[in-house]
Amino acid sequence: MLTDLSHLIAATARWLTGAYPASGGALATARCEAQARQAVTVAAWLRYPTEIDAALVTMAGPGGAVRLDWATGADGAGEPTAAEWAWRTWVDEVVASWAAGLLADPALAGRAVGALAGSEHSTGRPEEFRRLLAPDEGDRGAAALLRHPDLLAPVTALHHAELLDRLTTGPALAA
Repeated sequence: MLTDLSHLIAATARWLTGAYPASGGALATARCEAQARQAVTVAAWLRYPTEIDAALVTMAGPGGAVRLDWATGADGAGEPTAAEWAWRTWVDEVVASWAAGLLADPALAGRAVGALAGSEHSTGRPEEFRRLLAPDEGDRGAAALLRHPDLLAPVTALHHAELLDRLTTGPALAA
């Protein structure tokens, strides 16, 4: 049984950076992608805290990006190609919403990373999320859209209550 969340994390981070692209050139794009991937990783680990949860989502599929596109107004952008449709089916709406909330609120991101301590996914090294928790000036400039609370609000609002509940009650209640 597949328990690796890398496909879900990659697709959801790709969706976020497509919806909220970097400001600048190649270095800015890489910095923006790193921040998105870190936020999505934290959100995915919170959403699917055990190997069983991860296996279930890889069997059932995460649901895709349709509602996220609607929330950001990108749903009228035309019909995706077959190749684009394939990766978009791995986007997880809840994980994207939670990641958007973490990117918009540094205190919430700190709580989320703290909640991962001792989880099945955690390596015990919070520094692996430095770009999420303590972005430098270059990171903030590169991800100006990706970290803008007002721009992220439609996506964050989709599942913000569930994120707060998960951080309050802990991951014992599997997804």
